[in-house]
Amino acid sequence: MASITLGGNPVHTSGELPTVGSQLADFKLVQNDLSVASLSNFAGKKLVLNIFPSVDTGTCAASVRKFNESASNLQNTTVLCISRDLPFAQKRFCGAEGLENVVNLSDFQAGTFGKANGLEITDGPLAGLHSRVIIVVDENGKITHTEQVAEIADEPNYEAALAAL
Repeated sequence: MASITLGGNPVHTSGELPTVGSQLADFKLVQNDLSVASLSNFAGKKLVLNIFPSVDTGTCAASVRKFNESASNLQNTTVLCISRDLPFAQKRFCGAEGLENVVNLSDFQAGTFGKANGLEITDGPLAGLHSRVIIVVDENGKITHTEQVAEIADEPNYEAALAAL
């Protein structure tokens, strides 16, 4: 269990992030059209998983914008923005912002992605949502970088994530 903070107050996650060098576990997440995507949908691509509590918060929205901007210059790389938001909210946000270089995926149904990767917030006012995490995966599904952001309101280290590609 990771200990992180929300506004300086301690909260906890359901476990530890997967380790660098391990394989990313398969997942089933809901796309904006309500179809289900799994890891095999992105086979052969490098992935940046931008995971966050809700696209309706300033820091989460900023991370989607920043990775959308970066994604336009990345070769053979897909940025997955993962939260427990409904797919409709994710689609609305990206549509309103004109963000077309990221893929939104929702873990709204059971939160299994967050639980399986040890990043579900277990207490405090955001309990049940995902903590702010970055996971970078190479084209073979091997994890090359992880970051559990210590303070939920802080942005991730974009440069470190992109350098791991």
